[in-house]
Amino acid sequence: MIYFFCMRVNKYLALCGLGSRRHVESLIIAGRVKLNGQIITNLATTIPTDATVTVNGRPVTPPTDKVYILLNKPDGVVSTTYDPQGRRTVLDVLRDNPKQYQKLLQTVRLYPVGRLDYHTTGLLLLTNDGDLTKKLTHPSTHVDKVYLATVDRPVTKQELDTLSRGVSIDGVMTAPALFEYVKHDRTHIQVTIHEGRNRQVRKMFATQDLNVVTLTRVQEGKLRLGNLALGDWQFVRKSQII
Repeated sequence: MIYFFCMRVNKYLALCGLGSRRHVESLIIAGRVKLNGQIITNLATTIPTDATVTVNGRPVTPPTDKVYILLNKPDGVVSTTYDPQGRRTVLDVLRDNPKQYQKLLQTVRLYPVGRLDYHTTGLLLLTNDGDLTKKLTHPSTHVDKVYLATVDRPVTKQELDTLSRGVSIDGVMTAPALFEYVKHDRTHIQVTIHEGRNRQVRKMFATQDLNVVTLTRVQEGKLRLGNLALGDWQFVRKSQII
């Protein structure tokens, strides 16, 4: 599955490289666009997956190259492409490099793979590869995610063992995980989980009356954050991910 399809015709044509949204809307209104041989003038028309779209009689399709971007998500950014509350999104972070991002927009429509909560920083993958997204996010694949957490008091060995065995959050037990000290510092904990439940790491610590001060994801699957600076991003290969 590729995320180019099942979208409104104006977005579809823009992804095909036919110009700005305003320009492609003028093509539609002028009756120069056909969907499966029928002229369409309604801007809300949705393009299904098996459709044939032509402009001035010539078939058009979006590029299908797969793109993979590793982003070091900053604090105070939502892991979505749009936020109705007007908060800063991961795409806004990409736009901080306008020249590179605008070139990217001409070829792909990106979506984040899973989410990091508003105040969690670190590794977030963005791609147009729907198959990979499904593989990374489906519970059955058990892809490890590694976090570095700073908590508000020293964690006992007993508490680490309890968290590693699994705890009940929102009425459901978590799967076994790995909680371990970072360089024997009992307030800095490395956490390895393979689930992706909402705010899971923070909620797990909360069951032991521990508050997370900072939380950063440093690895997902084979992909590592490395030395990528906060707010920066880079292209990666699929072979680096899984």
